[in-house]
Amino acid sequence: MIEENKSLAERGDRVLPPAANRATKIGVMKAYGSTIEDESGKKYLDFASGVGVNNVGHCHPEVIEAVKQQLDTMIHVGHNVAYYPSYIQLAEELNELTGTQKMVYFSNSGAEANEGAIKLAKKATKRPAILSFKRGFHGRTLAATSITFSSSAYRQDYEGLLPSVYACEYPYPFRTGLSYEEETKRCIQSINEVFQYQVAPSQVAAIILEPVQGEGGYIVPPKEFLKQIREICDQHGILLIFDEVQTGFGRTGKMFAYEHFGVEPDILTLGKGIASGFPLSAIIAKKEIMEKWEPGTHGGTYGGNPVSCAAALASIEILKREGIDNAQTLGGYLKQQLFDLQSEFAGIGDVRGLGLMIGIEFTDEKGSPDASTVNWLKNFALEHGVILLTCGTEKNVLRFIPPATVLKEELDQAVSVLKEGLQQLAKKESGHAIY
Repeated sequence: MIEENKSLAERGDRVLPPAANRATKIGVMKAYGSTIEDESGKKYLDFASGVGVNNVGHCHPEVIEAVKQQLDTMIHVGHNVAYYPSYIQLAEELNELTGTQKMVYFSNSGAEANEGAIKLAKKATKRPAILSFKRGFHGRTLAATSITFSSSAYRQDYEGLLPSVYACEYPYPFRTGLSYEEETKRCIQSINEVFQYQVAPSQVAAIILEPVQGEGGYIVPPKEFLKQIREICDQHGILLIFDEVQTGFGRTGKMFAYEHFGVEPDILTLGKGIASGFPLSAIIAKKEIMEKWEPGTHGGTYGGNPVSCAAALASIEILKREGIDNAQTLGGYLKQQLFDLQSEFAGIGDVRGLGLMIGIEFTDEKGSPDASTVNWLKNFALEHGVILLTCGTEKNVLRFIPPATVLKEELDQAVSVLKEGLQQLAKKESGHAIY
């Protein structure tokens, strides 16, 4: 029985499992640009962006028009049945964006892309092992969970998982207190120790990592770290996989985050912002690697859906024309605003990120992670019309993920709300870190 007098949250909680959890109780009735409206008509600035999906904002008119035109032609054909224009055009576009001599395989989600990348690496190298990194997040399917080390909760009750997966250290200078040079050395040493004590490099198919860790805390590694990872892979014939599901498509002020570091992967996985909310992901790899993926060794029904591909093509054009530059410019502006808050409120331990992928880490008077302050601020922001999410293994990082098309005035509004929340906390004697 449908209870139309109940809120969407009340109705949903009755028929949806606890695993289908969400950060708010908002029932969204309309979404446009950086704004969503709830059942009562209240407007919110959506700085979650569908968890880094709506990189050109909600319902961008050009995306909507591209989708409508595609709907008039075809909805589904099946990429394993026939060729169709939007599929081929998008593959060509991604090939152009990432350099020639690449091949593209489309899936439905980021986790599915990472699953495929693991299979591709194993197939191409005939090796069993995968190296991943602590605090890294790659998805919730079984193989993706196997290479995810951002929280034991994601793995609990699902052991044993994919075998021959090894966790290495990812640079986190703020937490360790080491210099970038010392932190790079520490983390590279952890890889060498895996090779020495656990698995020979000749048995490793791939090293997979996020160029900027997302769920793990919006952690930006030193450039030298990624360069040395590349050198290790080249030395031992290991494939380097960059998971850019969250960092891709303008999020960091470049089309792809790896462009900041001057290091190119062998295999690139993409999702989230690729199609403005339509289910789509991609695996892009060097041609000589992809050609080892023979017919029948991987597949799927819906990957590269015509409508999703049309949405992706429109989204990429918007990003190239204005979104990426805006993310870079306003990302710098936002970081400076947050640095100003950091100088005023001692509980802000770190402000970091690239483009419009920015995290604020909170610590208490002892320098320990302060999740309670972050949770309070997230709820305060929500009450005042700004949706923010948290991240970090200890949930003590407040993250900003506004659309790449966000307006300066919208950033000012969000920062103003955050500052008001910090000022209120500063007046409380509640043990919070805003002292």
